[in-house]
Amino acid sequence: MNARLISSGSPFEKTFGYSRAVVKGNWCFVAGVTGYDYATMVMPAGIADQARNCFATIRWALTEGGFALEDVVRVQYTVTDTALIDDLVPVLGENFGDIRPAATMVVASLIRPEMKIEIEVTAFKG
Repeated sequence: MNARLISSGSPFEKTFGYSRAVVKGNWCFVAGVTGYDYATMVMPAGIADQARNCFATIRWALTEGGFALEDVVRVQYTVTDTALIDDLVPVLGENFGDIRPAATMVVASLIRPEMKIEIEVTAFKG
């Protein structure tokens, strides 16, 4: 079974050597997405707006692979500071409140100081 590679055209994908998403069979693995608006390469200041951009990119990648947000079974959030979580939670609920995938949240540094969140998802159809 061949893997289908999905690219958003982000300069990070080529530089770092990864795909935005990989579809293999009934699975879609979406790489960690940060809050850039990839059309403009602008990063909003707040974590809520960054998360909204993350979900827009995730939805795009899933759609390109033939999946939907409702197919997400696993999500990992990486946030840079626990003090930001209260601002983040409403956005998570807006997107996953009815879907409720298995989730993990980790507090860690990200590769650029403006990044406050990274979201990685796995989707399954079957």
